[in-house]
Amino acid sequence: MPIAAPDFSWFFTPGSTFSYEEGPTGTLSVVDGGELWLPTGRVVACDPFIGLGGGYVPPFTAEAPPGRYRVQVAMAELTEPGEPAAADPHLRVAAARLVITDTPAVTWELAVKDGQDVAALGEDEFYGYGVDAGAGSFYDQAADDSFPDCEGDEGPLWDAFAAAGHRAGIHLVEGENGHGLAAFSSGFGDGRYPTWVGRDAAGALTCFVTDFFVVPPQEITPA
Repeated sequence: MPIAAPDFSWFFTPGSTFSYEEGPTGTLSVVDGGELWLPTGRVVACDPFIGLGGGYVPPFTAEAPPGRYRVQVAMAELTEPGEPAAADPHLRVAAARLVITDTPAVTWELAVKDGQDVAALGEDEFYGYGVDAGAGSFYDQAADDSFPDCEGDEGPLWDAFAAAGHRAGIHLVEGENGHGLAAFSSGFGDGRYPTWVGRDAAGALTCFVTDFFVVPPQEITPA
């Protein structure tokens, strides 16, 4: 079977905690990043430093109604057992969420692109995007070419991360013609990460969530 989705409602419940078999424990909080405009509702998720521009990354097949939607991250603060709270806490983005409706999701499915078939996946496999610059993002397909100055360590995308000292966080970055993207740190850095589609009891789309594998499976405890 393909990889199974965790219960993301726990990720976005402030005060939820988790622990590793050895090492630190984590406490989750929710950080809001503002509203992202989706003029077409066709959502793209990728490492924006390597995937943005040129139409190289296709959108997911699941579409949202055009509109403006909240973006959030579940932020994990990691602490070593028995040690006092640090003045500069160790923070990691555990997951990023694009909220389409406030209705709770009751089912989860892997977000796929045209030509991808979940039935073709093997044991614990998943579709996801590769990260090579320590960042992920959500944006509308129409915004793909709205950031011509974003190349390498130049442009508004780089400036947003640099202004935050490249600490874990979420940034709403403005492009041309009113377009924007939501960018965020990707867990412990580079890797490959799945995005999930949440649906309510009627099957309607409620959210997109990218999991950065900071929370160990079955290790989270609700607040």
